[in-house]
Amino acid sequence: MASLFETTRINDLTLPNRFIRSATWTGLAGADGACTPRLIDRLVELARGKIGLIVTGHAYVSSDGQATPRQLGIDRDALVEGLNRMAGAVQREGGRIFIQLAHGGLRSDAKLTGRQPAGPGPVRDMPDDAARQMSVEDVQSVVEAYAAAALRAKAAGFDGVQIHAAHGYLLSQFLSPAFNRRSDEYGGNVENRARILLEVYQSIRRAVGDKFPVFVKLNTEDFLTDGLTVEDSLQTGIMLDRAGVDAVELSGGTQFSGKFSPFRREITYDRDQAYFRKAARAFKKRIKAPVILVGGIRSYLLAERLVDEGYADYIALSRPLIREPALIARWQSGDLRKATCISCNGCFGAAKSEKGIFCVLEKPDPEAPNVQ
Repeated sequence: MASLFETTRINDLTLPNRFIRSATWTGLAGADGACTPRLIDRLVELARGKIGLIVTGHAYVSSDGQATPRQLGIDRDALVEGLNRMAGAVQREGGRIFIQLAHGGLRSDAKLTGRQPAGPGPVRDMPDDAARQMSVEDVQSVVEAYAAAALRAKAAGFDGVQIHAAHGYLLSQFLSPAFNRRSDEYGGNVENRARILLEVYQSIRRAVGDKFPVFVKLNTEDFLTDGLTVEDSLQTGIMLDRAGVDAVELSGGTQFSGKFSPFRREITYDRDQAYFRKAARAFKKRIKAPVILVGGIRSYLLAERLVDEGYADYIALSRPLIREPALIARWQSGDLRKATCISCNGCFGAAKSEKGIFCVLEKPDPEAPNVQ
């Protein structure tokens, strides 16, 4: 039986346990994408809570790819100094930290970027002028932007990077037939739809070298009509594995997926936990790279079973750590009660405020003074 608190190694990275903080938008970056003291404090709190690896919220690799307000940026060299302070602060607490590299594509916010969103092509049910189709030259520009961002992450002292190819962001859009109806080399069969993701990975690998860890976050399926299927996702995972990716984190859904959106899923019964476990088992059977499983895991005993029974190598958490940043330290101390998060999703509404993401049940106003 594998211990969730054993030391493991991925590429050149040593991890103290098998728990990972899945990338979570906090709404705490500056309006210009800069790292802020409040954002650093939030991540330091997680490091003190003994999480094995922290993945930052999605950071836009080019300014036209910003999707959310007060989103972290890594699109220009001027941001490296602040990012270095972030990475160093976490590491001084004994933590490890990756930055997640992302582009909003069709989800980019024109009010924030001042530019028309672009992606694989316009999507039904969107206004005709809501988005434009990326040219091949546009695609190559994005590929180069990811590589430049990864090089900044390495210069800033991060322990690695994660490529965001899930949840309906740009690379996820190219993978999904629901978004991608192109007929060129970036559309059609799964090999073509995955081409941009493989090019992004390869360009990053050339930029940062073989020893710098590079993960990918991937949808197992979109839960959309004509969306990405588990079968095509698995084929994408196999291609990434052959290319040398260091680990794959499995998730699912998009903002258009209704109750299957990754931002709205609720857990009523214990059986509702670990939404993507069946897909994870299929990945474990077909790829050599470590599999990270995220999605509705609230129980230590379930997390242990998922690793022991071959569903995953690592367990990723998001909402539970918003309510309990020290959850992993609690479990390590022997207190194995389930996470107190009830998956009400109030935290994501809170993230849209100037106060950033917080658990509205634990503390309705995080800036209110404590009253004894």
